[in-house]
Amino acid sequence: MKKNIKTSKSKRQQLCHASQVAQPVLPASLGWTVGIDLGDKESHYCILNQGGDTISRGKVATTKSGLRSVFAGMPQSRLALEVGTHSPWASRYLSQMGHEVIVANPRQVKLIGRGGRKNDRIDAERLARLARMDVKLLYPIQHRGEQAQADLLVIRARAGLMKARTMLASKARGLVKSLGERLKPCDVDQMNGEMAAGLSAEAAWAVQGLLSSVAELSRQIEGYDREIEQIEKRYPEVELLKQVYGVGVLVGLTFILTLEDPHRFRHSRDVGPLLGLVPQQHDSGEHQPELRITKAGDGLLRSLLVQGAHCIIRKGAPESDLQRWAAEHQGKSGKGRKKKVVVAVARKLAVLLHHLWVSGEVYDPHYNQKLKERRQKTAA
Repeated sequence: MKKNIKTSKSKRQQLCHASQVAQPVLPASLGWTVGIDLGDKESHYCILNQGGDTISRGKVATTKSGLRSVFAGMPQSRLALEVGTHSPWASRYLSQMGHEVIVANPRQVKLIGRGGRKNDRIDAERLARLARMDVKLLYPIQHRGEQAQADLLVIRARAGLMKARTMLASKARGLVKSLGERLKPCDVDQMNGEMAAGLSAEAAWAVQGLLSSVAELSRQIEGYDREIEQIEKRYPEVELLKQVYGVGVLVGLTFILTLEDPHRFRHSRDVGPLLGLVPQQHDSGEHQPELRITKAGDGLLRSLLVQGAHCIIRKGAPESDLQRWAAEHQGKSGKGRKKKVVVAVARKLAVLLHHLWVSGEVYDPHYNQKLKERRQKTAA
C-alpha cells in the first residue's frame, strides 16, 4: 500500500516526461471542457469536446512543468478542479494560460464526494461533465491572490505555533499533577525552564524539555507578531475593522486576507454562510430540525471571530448593539444557549466588519439603539 502512494523522484520525472511526449493531439476547436482531479504527486484529467464525448484522458505530474506540458498548448477551454492544497497555485497558473478555471467545492457536490464508484479517473470525468452542464452545479469558490495567500501563510504559521505551545504547556502541567505537584500559575507566554526549579528532581527532569520548548515557541511567536505588524501596513483598511471592540490586528487582517475582495458579495450578510456560521438545514415538510452550524469555509477566521464575540459580550466590555443583543438572548432557556449566542454574535460581527470595509463608515456601536429610539419618538 505504501509503495503505491509514495512516488520516487525518478518516477515523477518519468511521469512528467511521458506527459510531454504523449501530449494528446486535440482538434483545433474551442469549447472543450476539462476535469482535473488534483493529487499530491500526480493528477488525472479528462477532456470532453463540445458534444460531450471524451477525446482524451490521462495523468500528469502535479507540478507547473507537468501542467504546462498538457494545458499550455491547448486552445482556450473551461477547466474544472476540486478545492484542495494544490488548487490555489494550480488555478492561478492555469488561468495565466488563458483558460477559464472553475474551482469546485466538493462539500456541496455530493456526486463527487460520495459517489458509489469513486477514484481519481472517475472524479476527473465527473468534474468535466458537471462543468459542461452548468458551472453553478460545482458551487465554485474564489481563491485569493498570490500576495494575500503568502501574507495569510504567516498568520496560519503563527496559529500552528500557538496550538503547539498550548498543547505542550497543558502536557507539562498535567504531568506534574500526577506526582502531586503543580507548576506556578502564570500565562503560557511566561512559562520557561526556570519554572521546574521548585519541583522534585523527578518531575523537574520530566518537564524541563517541555518548558524550554514552550519558551522557544513563545520567542518564535513574538517574531511572527512583529512580521504581522509589518504586513498590516500594506492593508490600511484594517483600521476600519479595528474600530470594533474585540477586533485587533490579527482578527482584522485575517478577515481581509481571507475574503480579499469584499465586492464579490452582493450583501454583507452573505459572509456568514461563507464562513460556516449559519445553521445547517435539513427541512422536510413541517419538520424543521435545529442543527449545528455548517462550519464551512475558513476555520481559522471562524475561530478568531468567535474569540472576538467572547470579548464583545464579556463583563466589563464597552456597551454596544452587539452586546445588548447578546444580553437579551442569553437569558432565554435552551440547551447550549450561551454557545449559540456567541456563534450568532460572531456571525453578526462578520457582517458588521464586511459592511465597514465596503462603506468606509465610522463605526457607531450604538447605531441600532439610536435608530430604535428615533423610530419610537416618530411613532409617538
